Amino acid sequence: MNASEIAAAVQSGATTAVAQAEAALARIAAYDAVQPQIWISRASAEQVLAAARAVDARIAAGEKLPLAGVPYAAKDNIDVAGFETTAACPAFAYSPEASATVTARLAAAGAICMGKTNLDQFATGLVGVRSPYGIPRNAFNRAYVSGGSSSGSAVAVAAGLVPIALGTDTAGSGRVPAAFNHLIGFKPTKGRWSNAGVVPACRSIDCVTVFAHTTADAGLVDIVLARFDPADPWSKPLADRTLTPTRIGVPQRHQRQWFGDAESEYLYDRALDHLASIAELVEIDIAPLQEAAQLLYGGPWVAERTAAMADILRTNPDAVDRTVRTVVEAGWDKSAVETFQGIYRLAELKRHADLMWGAIDALAFPTTGTTYRVAELAAAPIALNSNLGAYTNFVNLLDMAALAVPAGARHNATGFGITLIAPADTDRALLELADAYLAKADLAPPPPLDLEGHMQTVKLAVVGAHLKDMPLHWQLTSREAKFLGATHTAPTYRLYAMADSVPPKPALVHSTQGAAIAVEVYELGVAEFGSFTVEVPAPLAIGTVTLADGTSVKGFVAEPRALIGAEDITHLGGWRAYIAQKN
Repeated sequence: MNASEIAAAVQSGATTAVAQAEAALARIAAYDAVQPQIWISRASAEQVLAAARAVDARIAAGEKLPLAGVPYAAKDNIDVAGFETTAACPAFAYSPEASATVTARLAAAGAICMGKTNLDQFATGLVGVRSPYGIPRNAFNRAYVSGGSSSGSAVAVAAGLVPIALGTDTAGSGRVPAAFNHLIGFKPTKGRWSNAGVVPACRSIDCVTVFAHTTADAGLVDIVLARFDPADPWSKPLADRTLTPTRIGVPQRHQRQWFGDAESEYLYDRALDHLASIAELVEIDIAPLQEAAQLLYGGPWVAERTAAMADILRTNPDAVDRTVRTVVEAGWDKSAVETFQGIYRLAELKRHADLMWGAIDALAFPTTGTTYRVAELAAAPIALNSNLGAYTNFVNLLDMAALAVPAGARHNATGFGITLIAPADTDRALLELADAYLAKADLAPPPPLDLEGHMQTVKLAVVGAHLKDMPLHWQLTSREAKFLGATHTAPTYRLYAMADSVPPKPALVHSTQGAAIAVEVYELGVAEFGSFTVEVPAPLAIGTVTLADGTSVKGFVAEPRALIGAEDITHLGGWRAYIAQKN
């Protein structure tokens, strides 16, 4: 059950908080065999059951608890009484005297904390790999990153261990992991939820967030947490602005960054098609937003991270993750002059953004342009992390509300998402917009969880001699290639029979004057795909082929010299028809 269902059932007496706690403990124990590293610390079974019995007693006494018996997890930069707070740095760890305001309010509403989750150390990263407690991996394909910095919280929800989990967000840490793990990631307006009792990253723009499977659950948490807190100097009185999203801004096509990920581009275009049925889409120049995003790490705001970590950087720098230290130590070199110049420029960019809302009501951006394997992040930790922030870094600096929602699955099972963004205080309206989008999108359920270690595979479209019953098909069967189905390319290809090729082979060439060509799609392990590619002779090559449904797979393409003396057989629609004609 999701959080709303659990709370209603416990409140009504249809179940008990104890029963829900026992079920959560069992799920967590089972998932320990898969990814114990999503947790930094956990409550004991005795502590969890004692808290559950207390909730049941409160209900029996007549209390109305909006989160009655709901198990939840908290990112380990948020204080919870009875747990150490580590921010994923053992040398930094401390035992708080009291819970953070947000976790205290969850407890008052009847929620039960199951434990503290792993994160990119000091909430510095969008990847989830920068922690001495291990690397939480994507719940649906463990070769890929979970996203960060709220990595453990996202995986705990995606894996079904808890229905909701708290994260934090400075540059996208509550949105990127949501996208990769097929979740809702709600980043409220700055100051809407209290930051008191939260280890700061950039204190002036940090936001506590929630991961959930439904917008209803995100909205329920917002009802519990959205209140003024005098203990937080950045907290502000609650305000809810109405929003009628008739015009939604999207990046101009040439400004959309995909980092070579054609699947993300396709899934974004599909999401825009759904949005276009509920609002007018308006292409906007996002250069000012991109400039604001650069200020977060390229400008003086990196020094705010340095300020938050100043003590440990001075006294025990070796305790800090090497990549995190490389990022934040740059703040020592920022001058007061640079800081004021940055403040002035951000004010100008915010004025531009505020005026932008006169032409549009909301934005719909990709949450990220791509995703990465854990191994890829190890090779280029800062550059690839920066790519993941291309569409997220500006939001908090410009004081906007944001809601990450699912928008489909890549062939590798990782999630792609879009983020709906609107002016400050439109949080409740964004939830309504998300409901309208999700109803139109009617997405398939997420893929199965990766419980055994997802084998890395590649989809390959074959068009000629490698088709079933053709002379070179054995090169696929000998590699245990799995047949996925027969289909066609997009109608943007021409097919040629190459001259003097033994055995006879076709050349598939992209063309604006093309047609749909019959292909078969197979799935191979990465190693098997690599050995197969080595055997492909020139002038053929392996490139990327777009299929009729808009998805992209690897496939046979051809160099220009392949067309010398070749016969154009496009009109036949495929290689089998050509071979049948010859015979």
